[in-house]
Amino acid sequence: MDPQATQLNDAITTACPAVMDMLSRRGREIYFPKLGILAQSAEAQSKAINATIGIALEEDGTPMHLACVMRRVQLAPSQAVSYAPGPGRPDIRKQWKAMLGQKNPGLAGKSFSLPVVTSALTHGLSTCGYLFCDPGDTIILADLFWENYELVFSHACGARLDAFAMFTAQGRFNVEGLRDRLLAGPVGKRIVCLNFPNNPTGYTPTIAEARAIAEVLREAAERGNKLAALVDDAYFGLVYEPGVFAESIFSLLCDLHPNLLAVKLDGPTKEDYVWGFRVGFITYGIRGGTSAVYEALEAKTGGAIRGNISNAANVSQSLLLGAYGDAAYAAEKQAKYEVLRTRYARVKQILAAHPEYAEEFTALPFNSGYFMCVRLRNADPERVRQKLLKDYATGVIAMSGIVRLAFSAVPLEQLPVLFANLFRAARDTQKQG
Repeated sequence: MDPQATQLNDAITTACPAVMDMLSRRGREIYFPKLGILAQSAEAQSKAINATIGIALEEDGTPMHLACVMRRVQLAPSQAVSYAPGPGRPDIRKQWKAMLGQKNPGLAGKSFSLPVVTSALTHGLSTCGYLFCDPGDTIILADLFWENYELVFSHACGARLDAFAMFTAQGRFNVEGLRDRLLAGPVGKRIVCLNFPNNPTGYTPTIAEARAIAEVLREAAERGNKLAALVDDAYFGLVYEPGVFAESIFSLLCDLHPNLLAVKLDGPTKEDYVWGFRVGFITYGIRGGTSAVYEALEAKTGGAIRGNISNAANVSQSLLLGAYGDAAYAAEKQAKYEVLRTRYARVKQILAAHPEYAEEFTALPFNSGYFMCVRLRNADPERVRQKLLKDYATGVIAMSGIVRLAFSAVPLEQLPVLFANLFRAARDTQKQG
């Protein structure tokens, strides 16, 4: 093992030894290289002649660039075309951490790491797979999950997805199903993935359910299990009903137990409507976490990124940092939230106004996010999807025996048409047998 990795492992072992049991083999061996090209380049930054950096400079020392590119970007070349550091720009990392505290009052007084920048959420999840998943490991999650988890965790890492039924017969989050999975078998390593607002269902636990989830995780940790809790917060903040847990569940988990490492995966992709910017963050929290532990985890994360994509795009980080300092940011973000909340409310009204729809489909519980799902009573979801495309010029997603509808992408006046088309297509398909 490289001495730099050993040094990081020693820092983690000193304060939070349970984390070493959570890391994969690759996670234990990875490090951010501080003795090679990056370190030597850093030492030469202030020198009159710097022949270390792997970019091209103009005669005046500014980053070389094409005028036709920079005419389209209102940023200095150093903010647009230069490399960002592997773990991300320090300024946006500090800004995102401060914003986490503002958006999650439950984090007040709690210790958690400086976020590390990823190339959005999928890359963040993939990085977690690198750090925590060995072939044959099991990831516990609800049975209604984003299909990309299979590519990220199963195909890329060799992990097995162990799913429990997401909802009870009463339409509540199945806390006991999660508990059964966590406490089954001998004490050991556990990886759990929590995604709220959930994709595909658009469900976020109530305040009571969120606290019950945290208590189940605490129980598993107190039994001696070493838990890595991956918190996929891709749709964070888009909660539309009172009584729903509006913070990230990370705020309940980040200091819950020395045997539980909470890993928050989030970013501006959906929160700030910049899907193509490809910027995300990984943040760590654990009871007993020290600055040395968090710096070691940040370094390991930075090393995994360095060996994969090198770094996330500088231009996206620069644009976002500028937006976060803009006086109009909060009001503009709230206005977009209101558009989505209004569409959500319209879906609720449509379903309530058309009891006949229940003859063909039943809505799964939803209260947040971009999506809602229905379970068809009599027809096959894929056949209905094809019927909608062919005869009703309507596109939906068929998955896991359900149909997912993205009300986030449908204008308000078209929402009644969407559900009417779904009802007709389901009935047509049923008649055709």
